[in-house]
Amino acid sequence: MDALINAADSALRTLFVAPRASRECPTLPEQGDAEALTEADRRLSGALMRVNHVGEICAQALYTSQALAARRAGSAGDALAQQLEAAGREETDHLAWTQRRLDELGARPSLLNPLWYAGAFGLGMLAGRMGRGVSLGFVVETERQVEAHLASHMERLPIHDHASRAIVAQMKADEARHAREATQAGAVELPRPVKGLMTLAARLMTTVAHRV
Repeated sequence: MDALINAADSALRTLFVAPRASRECPTLPEQGDAEALTEADRRLSGALMRVNHVGEICAQALYTSQALAARRAGSAGDALAQQLEAAGREETDHLAWTQRRLDELGARPSLLNPLWYAGAFGLGMLAGRMGRGVSLGFVVETERQVEAHLASHMERLPIHDHASRAIVAQMKADEARHAREATQAGAVELPRPVKGLMTLAARLMTTVAHRV
């Protein structure tokens, strides 16, 4: 029951409470206080950071649901749950950073965040109920796809948007580390069709979130 209450609390905080980061928001040496972006650059950066914000909404749902599934497996799942919850706390930093950058750019979050959260929670619960190896394998594949997605954003973000680029670079490094840690903890390789479905789902989310 405690785990269910915590999961519900996490959902409410993610969707309706301003997130608070435990780490300082990343910056680049050349980043200035009077950063000048054209209106077109602001719109592009806002759309890309909205997509990244949605990704962090989904990350909260995935890690929360997978940790819940692990704890429901009994004491054997406690270590896995703790690892997932630790990664989720770092993802909260990402959520706070992207929310802050959206505010700075005058952009709004996705209007479909509750839907994204619910869908990701369901996927995470399904993966978690399939056992430790599969759950960790889901983490690895998710983080690999997110890392590639963030790399593409580094290429698309306006060259003068140093603030957004610093945030995305740190997020990319964190996601790669989460994938390595999950691999070292015993992740199994997911079947190719499953990876393909995950890619299609991610593509749908990023396409819609870019605009809505």
